[in-house]
Amino acid sequence: MMDFIQITNDPALARRCDELPGLRVFVDLERHGKQARQAGRNTFISSHQMDDVARIREVLTQARLMVRLNPLHEGSAAEIEQTIARGADALMLPMFRHADELAAFCALVAGRVPVSALLETRDALASLPQWVATSGLAEVFVGLNDLHLSLGCRFMFEPLADGLLEPVAQAAQARGLRFGFGGIARVDEGLLPGQDVLAEHLRLGSCAVILSRTFFRDGDLNAWAQAVQALRQSEARLQARSPVEQAQDRARIAAQIARIAAGMAGGA
Repeated sequence: MMDFIQITNDPALARRCDELPGLRVFVDLERHGKQARQAGRNTFISSHQMDDVARIREVLTQARLMVRLNPLHEGSAAEIEQTIARGADALMLPMFRHADELAAFCALVAGRVPVSALLETRDALASLPQWVATSGLAEVFVGLNDLHLSLGCRFMFEPLADGLLEPVAQAAQARGLRFGFGGIARVDEGLLPGQDVLAEHLRLGSCAVILSRTFFRDGDLNAWAQAVQALRQSEARLQARSPVEQAQDRARIAAQIARIAAGMAGGA
């Protein structure tokens, strides 16, 4: 069972996540540079605050709580101390470019909680062999939204169709690290439907995916839970595919991504 990651600072939604197996709750404290990078795009800019970490921790009994911090900066040590003190189960480092940044972050964490490296820059992709064995690293997660911009792609899933995630998955798995990538819409929603995104996750041996913000809408917790269950059912069906069926799906999805990208005038 893959981890479905729900970004939220809403205790009611977090409590519902806690009731379902395989849900990870994600508090997002990243601010530095994000608004400038994603200006003019229909992307999520978090308003989460440090105190949300403790608020969400209080309602969780089984779901793990991951917190995304800012890229490495002079205040990283204080951010790490504060989030661990408030109950974070894992920390994510975004927008790093080179091995020394990830190593410095992991050294500050000092093994107290697992670290997830968010690969979302061209430089981080190129330097993968230098940082994937960093002590304290537990997960490599590919952030397709920023990565596709860094690579000059038009559509978020182009790196997936271009085969750029295969070596990342292989490098992570060879070292016993968890691997995940991107976001996912509901089963039959999205430019690339959720079931097709999920098919590629399972082909690559992914352990985690972030639920898009369209999963939870209008404050309807029951509809959210039904959408998660539909994705679980799709997961079970896709896991039963033969290697031939996986290959056929991979070719079909890559062609679909290429068609979507061709229809876009610029980055998306």
